[in-house]
Amino acid sequence: MAYVKVCEQGELAPGATRIVQVNEVEIAVIRHDDAYYAYRNLCPHQGGPACEGVRMPLVLDLIDSEGSFLRQGYDESDMHIVCPWHGYEFHLTDGVHVADKRVKLQKFNVIERDGDVYVAV
Repeated sequence: MAYVKVCEQGELAPGATRIVQVNEVEIAVIRHDDAYYAYRNLCPHQGGPACEGVRMPLVLDLIDSEGSFLRQGYDESDMHIVCPWHGYEFHLTDGVHVADKRVKLQKFNVIERDGDVYVAV
């Protein structure tokens, strides 16, 4: 397994994405809070640049005790990657589609070592 240096720790701002090219594969490294996530920048739906879209938290419907809709809110602990082509959403932490667990982004391991951030390919 090879390791490709992406950046120095802290070089990417929280919420930022860096795309690295490894041979013919584009890999997106996303920093969220103090963690890094890496996925192939290819949506399994129709090949769009999945990781170049927005990231947003899970949208929740808030229902009262009688079953009536109150409003919508967000679950900030469940961030989603949203493909810019057709809006397919994937959980940031594991790359799994929010509605169909069989559909996933290809995930890569991220290693932080000696002040640098690497992707294992």
